[in-house]
Amino acid sequence: MLPMSQPPIIKRLLSYKKTPDEVGDEEKWSEKAVKSLVKKLKRTGGLQELEKAITSNGATPTGCVNIPRSLDGRLQVGERVSHRKGLPHVIYCRLWRWPDLQNHHELKAIDTCQYAFNLKRDDVCINPFHYVRVETPVLPPVFVPTNIHHEGIPLPPLSEDTTLPDNVILPATDPPPPHIFSAETPPPAYQPSDDLSSNGTVDSPLGTLSSSIGSPISPTSSYGPGSVPPHHQLDQTTPPDYQPVTYCEPAYWCSVNYYEMKNRVGEVFNASKPSLTMDGFTDPSSADRFCLGLLSNIHRDSVIEQTRRHIGRGVRLLYVGGEVYAECLSESSIFVQSMNSNLRYHWHPATVCKIPPGCVMCVFNNQFFAQQLAQSVHQGFEEVFKLTRMCTIRISFVKGWGVEYRRQMVTSTPCWVEVHLNGPLQWLDKVLTQMGAPNPIDIHSYS
Repeated sequence: MLPMSQPPIIKRLLSYKKTPDEVGDEEKWSEKAVKSLVKKLKRTGGLQELEKAITSNGATPTGCVNIPRSLDGRLQVGERVSHRKGLPHVIYCRLWRWPDLQNHHELKAIDTCQYAFNLKRDDVCINPFHYVRVETPVLPPVFVPTNIHHEGIPLPPLSEDTTLPDNVILPATDPPPPHIFSAETPPPAYQPSDDLSSNGTVDSPLGTLSSSIGSPISPTSSYGPGSVPPHHQLDQTTPPDYQPVTYCEPAYWCSVNYYEMKNRVGEVFNASKPSLTMDGFTDPSSADRFCLGLLSNIHRDSVIEQTRRHIGRGVRLLYVGGEVYAECLSESSIFVQSMNSNLRYHWHPATVCKIPPGCVMCVFNNQFFAQQLAQSVHQGFEEVFKLTRMCTIRISFVKGWGVEYRRQMVTSTPCWVEVHLNGPLQWLDKVLTQMGAPNPIDIHSYS
């Protein structure tokens, strides 16, 4: 219960929070967050606008409700047990609109907001009704010819690439490069630049990227439900001998295998929540957390033991708006290999990216994958099958691998995970089946 001595404005604002059943530390923290905000708004004005927005549930147009931006963009609320630090617009959007909000990547500002967080002005708007949730873009169906036959065609091998992967070191610069950004900074739309091709652009085994492929869709831009991106507008005169194959979102958006060197350790972890944290602690795993510290391995040596001690808070994967982000929560860097992001950034397909602590990188884009799939269908069965590699992300903790490292393959690193993206893999499976797969396909068999 809240103290009876609370000022009326704080009582009113707390009465509208979306988590009325909070108890203990959660209740205390919400109270501190509102008190802190009221104190700031009394100095800057805006209390009336905030209350109008909340009490009308956004039905009444309201202006920006601004507070000063801190040096790192985050807001500290509370002390001791209830102390937390977070992005202010996320804190108050979670409090008054979306209690399940995980991350700033899930938000974008409305067009009329003059002090949106991403504008990086001296003041930042925390009006919960000046932000909307990012919608997942609707992927258009892939049209597969129904008159093709592939009897007797052997499936191409999907073993490890024998060439050494290039390495890209992504320093935590200020401002960060376009392909990597600090955890406090929402990612901009990707802009190709000269420094991204410093290692030289190479031909992809998936074929040359079409010049008509635009930038990946960023979390700050999306198409509404049922819409089709402009470059995917479907010809209404599609020949009758083509069969549409649609994308379906699975119950578990990804499956994770944990490895120590060449040995798989533990069971497959299936993620159903959009946010998944993989850390080195020994707490029981939950729907949104995969704790690696509990897993045992009789083949574990001192190098692996030492590496496991440095995993710490590990990595967070966030699936939002048709994109997957990897955020390094550990005090040690993580190393990521994603063919999807490598091809979008015009790197060698096997490039390994070093993500420093506190930084985030987009490691998969569904719309880019859809473009590649639509093109590959017309290039034949084998080209479609090669896209299986694009649906896997490998992440090594603490230790890197590649041409600039002593360890040249991911199976030489002490602790790593392989993330299978189930939606794209199942879509591939349906397309291959429609094309007449010559043999049953095990889409997870190439580790």
